[in-house]
Order: sequence, then structure tokens, then C-alpha cells
Amino acid sequence: VEQKAVLFEGTIRDNMKLGNENASDEEIYEALRIAQALEVIENKENGLDSLVEQNGRNFSGGQRQRLCIARALVKKPQILILDDSSSALDLITDKNLRQEINKIENMSVVIISQRTSSIMNADKILVLDDGKLVGAGKHDELLENNKVYQEIYYSQHPDERKRNLNE
Repeated sequence: VEQKAVLFEGTIRDNMKLGNENASDEEIYEALRIAQALEVIENKENGLDSLVEQNGRNFSGGQRQRLCIARALVKKPQILILDDSSSALDLITDKNLRQEINKIENMSVVIISQRTSSIMNADKILVLDDGKLVGAGKHDELLENNKVYQEIYYSQHPDERKRNLNE
């Protein structure tokens, strides 16, 4: 799932079935639930049969991202790659999305993100600087030992820097 969420002209159901043409409505609704996109459907008069305009322009950026994540989940992939695909989501929705995705068994998740809150609980974080690998590890060890990660993290969580300085 890429950052620029692309929906296709048709219905929401048509877009979800691009992930799996044999998906039942139950499977689609489960993917929408995990992707935090149920409210998108519930707010549409025709539910899954609601129309999607070209490029999904009748949806907000966050709605498009959540629908594209749901479409990927309908596939029941063994590997899910989220390439900055929650950048338009608020922090709470992003957190809820990650919690639900983490509950899925037999699926590895690769998250590419500039938002440290999206990757803090990852098994392994790779830190890139100018296209070069400059660190690898868990959040706590990178926060302790990696200058690039520290700069990124504290720029996004300035209160944490103040708290750490006061301890």
C-alpha cells in the first residue's frame, strides 16, 4: 500500500474485490474494520455499493488510505508492505490500525514511515539517512545509541526530550 492511495472508478465493493475477486462481504467488512474504514462505509447511503469517482476524489486522503489498506488486507497477504500509507491518518487512527494489524496471524508487516509512532513497536527498525543504512534495532536501543533516530524521534516528540533531560 503506497502513500498515494489510488482508488478506481466503480463502487467500494469493486475496489475491495480488486484485492480478492472472490471475497465475501463478510471478508470485506473484516478488512474494513481492521483498516479503520468501517465508518467510511457506514456514512455512505449505499454502503459497499457506494460510487467511487475516478482516483477516489470523492473521499478524503485518509479515507482513501484506509480503503487501500483494506483492499490489501482482503488479499490476506503473507507480507503486507505499508509505504507511508498512514501519513494522512490522525495519530489515534494510525495507532488503532497498527494494533489491529498486529493481531493478524501469519502475516509479516513491513512499515516504511517517517512517523516514529508508527514504527516504535516494530521487531526491527532500520534507520536510513540519505539512502544509507545508519542503524538497526528496536526503538529503545536506537533512541539510546543512534543520533539520526534520536533527531527524528525528538523532533516529533519534543516533550519526551524535555522529560529525559529532567530525569
